[in-house]
Amino acid sequence: MNLNQTITLSPDVISQEVSGETVLLDLESEHYFGLDEVGTRIWQLARETDDLKAIYQTLLAEYDVPENRLQRDLDNLLAEIAGLGLITLEQRA
Repeated sequence: MNLNQTITLSPDVISQEVSGETVLLDLESEHYFGLDEVGTRIWQLARETDDLKAIYQTLLAEYDVPENRLQRDLDNLLAEIAGLGLITLEQRA
């Protein structure tokens, strides 16, 4: 995982939190996607900052999880939602 990236949420995605989870609607494809509690927290943080390293550090402080597991889980989620076009990851300039 490259923490020196920025994360940008797609302007074509709207989100709604429901009972601690988040439902995403991609307006372009008209598909719905669901995020669990941790995915919801990542989405919330991405709405606050585009700094992937800051998001990682916040999650590390909030959850009792080994660093390598957090990196792997965060990388897997971001790769999945980037592949769906819900976010864009770019190398920090």
